[in-house]
Amino acid sequence: MAYDVIFIGTGPGGYVGAIKAAQLGLKTAVVEKRETYGGTCLNIGCIPSKALLHASEMFAEAGHSFDALGIEGVKPKLNLAKMMAHKDATVASNVGGVAFLFKKNKIDAFRGMGKIAGPGKVAVTGEDGKVMEVEGANIVIATGSDVAGIPGVKVDIDEKVIVSSTGGIALDKVPANMVVVGGGVIGLELGSVWARLGSKVTVVEYLDTILGGMDAEISKQFQRMLAKQGIEFKLGAKVAAVAKAKNGATVTFEPVKGGAAETLAADVVLIATGRRPYTDGLGLEEAGVELDRGKVKTDGHYQTNVKGIYAIGDVIAGPMLAHKAEDEGIAVAEILAGQRGHVNYDAIPSVVYTSPEVASVGKTEEELKKAGIDYKVGKFPFTANGRARAMLHTEGLVKILADKATDRVLGAHIVGFGAGEMIHELTVLMEFGGSSEDLARTTHAHPTMSEAVREAALATFFKPIHI
Repeated sequence: MAYDVIFIGTGPGGYVGAIKAAQLGLKTAVVEKRETYGGTCLNIGCIPSKALLHASEMFAEAGHSFDALGIEGVKPKLNLAKMMAHKDATVASNVGGVAFLFKKNKIDAFRGMGKIAGPGKVAVTGEDGKVMEVEGANIVIATGSDVAGIPGVKVDIDEKVIVSSTGGIALDKVPANMVVVGGGVIGLELGSVWARLGSKVTVVEYLDTILGGMDAEISKQFQRMLAKQGIEFKLGAKVAAVAKAKNGATVTFEPVKGGAAETLAADVVLIATGRRPYTDGLGLEEAGVELDRGKVKTDGHYQTNVKGIYAIGDVIAGPMLAHKAEDEGIAVAEILAGQRGHVNYDAIPSVVYTSPEVASVGKTEEELKKAGIDYKVGKFPFTANGRARAMLHTEGLVKILADKATDRVLGAHIVGFGAGEMIHELTVLMEFGGSSEDLARTTHAHPTMSEAVREAALATFFKPIHI
């Protein structure tokens, strides 16, 4: 049976793109190697990690914050197996939802490893080794990404003692000591989970700052907050070896700028040094599809150099974010249906789901300086926000960057409770080319955390009211 479009991979890009294509009237098929849909994000990534982040935050709140609110005598006891069961139930609900949507939208699914077998052809190899060929006018590569490992260092990841993010969300006991290699989003999120549950967590990071690429001021403040929670940092440290020991494992690292090596012992070592585009076994070379430093090269309409073959998500250029892949899935479906699909890459938010959260959209101060753009800055701390005081969530601030001449908002950064929700009004503002004055003159309900966003806009445009 011939299809209008075949999506290889059903992660956020693939499943959203497939559903949108079907809604636009295209006969759509998907190819998926897993037993369940949703890719890394729904199965072993964003969704299960958020379940553990929330559960561990509630555990920490009950143990450390309830007394100050007049709730006494609460001594929470950790049932890790039950917490993991909550995570698994959350995953099952989400992947089941995707299966329902595929059925509802009459999308045909083929199980197995997909490989481009020629123009308009995808060979699907099932677990039994049998190969089925699926034909389609267009093929969309949406295979996502995989664990990158440590450049130049051989690491034996067994997902028990030396673990990737996959093993990091499935430990059967709380390690007394955990070393996290990598101070990016994944490392800090999972490190904070286990720190809240009782682990002594040490983060080893190659750069001099955590969250490389994040606004420097926000990064420094955030690091201080995590340090107050007991997480230790070894920055500017190049990992030379990760090895299993009689009990646990060891991580050996040396200063990037030169100096003596140091070795840390841990019950569990989490490798969180980023991800790489997953193109294994796709047959791209045989199909003549060009790559650029491991990523599939595409034009402005997500088409590769081979007519009829497209790519979206983590396998192409840009940030490896699930919502970026989703938007590209919608855009490519619209393009294939004859519409003008488009993604505004200047207004894609990113969030670190720790406690407190960190959220960002648009440019950082460092990027604006490098580009030679004159800008102005407005800030507002949550310590001056009434709702934050009432909830004992006064850590952090809102920071807005606007063009000095036009007042158009170019970037926004928030560290604080609920930052991942508050960033969206700034994203909408930027999507419509709004100014800090536009936001400052927009009424916000009182008392809310979001008032801090308005106050930061007031500080950018003129002056804040409450400090």
